[in-house]
Amino acid sequence: MPAPASQAAQRVTSPGGAMRSRLGLNGLNFFTAAVQAGFGPFIVVWLTQSGWNPVALGLALSIGTFAALVGQLPGGLVVDQIHRKRIVTAWGLLGLGVSALMLCLPPTRPLIWGAQVAHSLASCVVTPAIAAVTLCVCGHDSFGERLGINTRWASLGNAASAALLGAAAVWFSERAVFFVTAALTVPALLSLLMIRAADCVGDADDHPAMRHPREREHRPWQILSEPALHVFAVAAALFQLANAALLPIAVSTLTQRHEASGLIISATIVVPQVITALLAPRTGRLAQTHGRRLVLLIGFAAVPLRALLFATLPGAVPLLAYQALDGVSAAMFGVMLPLIAADCTKRTGYLNLAIGALGLAAGLGATFSTAVAGWIAERYGPSETFLFLAAVGTTAVLLLLVAMPETRPVRRRPHASKATLPA
Repeated sequence: MPAPASQAAQRVTSPGGAMRSRLGLNGLNFFTAAVQAGFGPFIVVWLTQSGWNPVALGLALSIGTFAALVGQLPGGLVVDQIHRKRIVTAWGLLGLGVSALMLCLPPTRPLIWGAQVAHSLASCVVTPAIAAVTLCVCGHDSFGERLGINTRWASLGNAASAALLGAAAVWFSERAVFFVTAALTVPALLSLLMIRAADCVGDADDHPAMRHPREREHRPWQILSEPALHVFAVAAALFQLANAALLPIAVSTLTQRHEASGLIISATIVVPQVITALLAPRTGRLAQTHGRRLVLLIGFAAVPLRALLFATLPGAVPLLAYQALDGVSAAMFGVMLPLIAADCTKRTGYLNLAIGALGLAAGLGATFSTAVAGWIAERYGPSETFLFLAAVGTTAVLLLLVAMPETRPVRRRPHASKATLPA
């Protein structure tokens, strides 16, 4: 028998329940990012030690990249069509754990290819599912600020996992990295269990993404009628086209000059994570109070500025300072992609499909970035490559400045039953 309305309101306004769900969401982002870190450079090291040649290694990585691109739209649509977002999140986390365990076995080609595909498809489900759970926990009015907190915990999870997995590789073996990665899915699932539906602030009136799929009035393809979504998709592709190849080209240049020590390489990864963790919540608050366009312009402008600095003032020590700008861009992009998707689906409700579409655009930009930049660097040199990437980044900024509308909705007057929630 359903509970009376007064009891439902009491559950929603419970400070302890709301705090538990927020702590669970923090842990979910932290440990999910920690799991994802295990599928990075450690795979390259493990397969190289196992005797894989560069061609076989590149093919395996390309299969994973291709699967991630293909799975973006179906993954988002699957999350939209399942009403219980926590269940689909749990299945996605289990998929990440299984793919990590597959990497622990003797590395045959079919097994590694299968692990790469399984990891990519599970990631295509987990990323939009966490965004959907976040929207349920906080509501659309506080979505931007909560996304900033999510990004902070994800950055901390990345940094902590890099240290933990590196220690496992040193003390045990490269294969142990993937056992630890699989084990990290357990605290991620426990964090997910802390999030209760009764503690959620968002409802169907707040954003149609929280309606049951059978109650939606629109069809998935109707998200294409939102002009802002198209503009931001093109801008996201240009952003990643300019951004993804910057660090690889810079590190390659330093390596040729014998200036790329292991400490420098590690610092180029840690510095952006620290900056992202510091700035992400402020980015979310700024987007809520001053609008989306301002935050987008600041974050996108950091990319061409960073490219120009790489071109004019190269060197190992300056590189670390420039990577702080990468943290600014990462904080902005991590917050704004799902936030813009939520704004653009306020009518249709297909939030996760929109996240998948924007993820596909960004993934295509990143994929072409390394190929195009590598060709330019080989033919003309690194300085010309950085100038080209700066021009692409500037184009993205100009596109936002000219064509991107402000998508921040008018904030609703808080309901009495939700006004007592802790900040």
